Amino acid sequence: MNWEPGLAPPGIAINAITQPGVTAHEVDLFVESREFPIVEGRFCTFVYRGEADAVSLRHWVYGLATSKDFARIEGTDAWYYVLELPENSRVEYKFEVRRRGRKRLIQDPLNPHVAPDPFGANSVCHSAGYELPAWTRPDSWVRPGHLEERVLASEALGGKRRLTVYLPARYGPNRRHPLLVVHDGGDYLRFADFKTVLDNLIHRQEIPAVVVALSHPENRNTEYVDNEAHARFIVEELVPSMESEFSLVSAPDGRGLLGASLGGIASFSTAARYPDTFGRLLIQSTSFAFTDIGEPRGGPIFDPIIRFVNAYRSDPSPVTEKLFMTCGQYEPLIYENRSMVPLLQSTGMDVRYVEARDGHNWQNWRDRLREGLSWLFPGPMWLVYE
Repeated sequence: MNWEPGLAPPGIAINAITQPGVTAHEVDLFVESREFPIVEGRFCTFVYRGEADAVSLRHWVYGLATSKDFARIEGTDAWYYVLELPENSRVEYKFEVRRRGRKRLIQDPLNPHVAPDPFGANSVCHSAGYELPAWTRPDSWVRPGHLEERVLASEALGGKRRLTVYLPARYGPNRRHPLLVVHDGGDYLRFADFKTVLDNLIHRQEIPAVVVALSHPENRNTEYVDNEAHARFIVEELVPSMESEFSLVSAPDGRGLLGASLGGIASFSTAARYPDTFGRLLIQSTSFAFTDIGEPRGGPIFDPIIRFVNAYRSDPSPVTEKLFMTCGQYEPLIYENRSMVPLLQSTGMDVRYVEARDGHNWQNWRDRLREGLSWLFPGPMWLVYE
């Protein structure tokens, strides 16, 4: 099939209003009768209504051209663009609207689905086959855990650090609970529905009643880039503080670290500095940066990471017992993460690696939590059925 990207191939619904002579009323009826984007097999059609000199689709799919211009439906204020996506894809995007020399980046006015983000919400396109995981949604039948706030005085970091503690509904001081330490804990709570995910997975007995320490960095661009003081804070201050207050498993196989992006590097480098402390590691879209297969991206803040990863790649060693890695196929870090997998496996660690048709964002990381947590900390259901 000869198809020009951006325009409508044969058989696509938008063709009904792209013919010469279409009226504004016909466009109104078309828009009112559909949900947007229109998903038809591998084709996703985006529509914008409004006066503009040009409209573009700005998506976050690495390797696929973005800022591609919409086509205007002649004689109307309707614009459209057709994007081809593999099934089970999830893509975040905005529209760039240009009018009288000005540009605006906006959410899709016709799409109610948005993803929160530290830098502002994006519209979301789900291609054919993608479904929002049921375990990410609140369930009235689930007994919720609760959150408690703490402030730790840190000699290692030279100040105080905020900590949020998640205690499961089934927490009991007379039994030992696994401990999970989470980098960027506040972001996991706000943008990855982390409390809901924990409540649901514990209720389903897919993971045990885990106690979670959710950290809040003061400056992640310095604390997370293989920072010795940060690792010392986690291992010599945060973990002992948690163990003194709560009934926790003291063995490494009952302790885990979780982090995404720079938080993934913070988790990995902390485990590398203290290899007998954490037996479980879950890292997502980790900012591995090194120079032996090309020039790294990211700027000066990545220099300490490059030194750390280069040194590790030249002399790899086990940093944990079980390591679960995830990365999105639509993000630039996919190449670095893929290349690390065989190296990590060569150390004898039990490594599981999962990719998704998604980008560098919190809902991608959320959607991988069930598989990662239940593999690292299997609950009674997994022990029986898997």
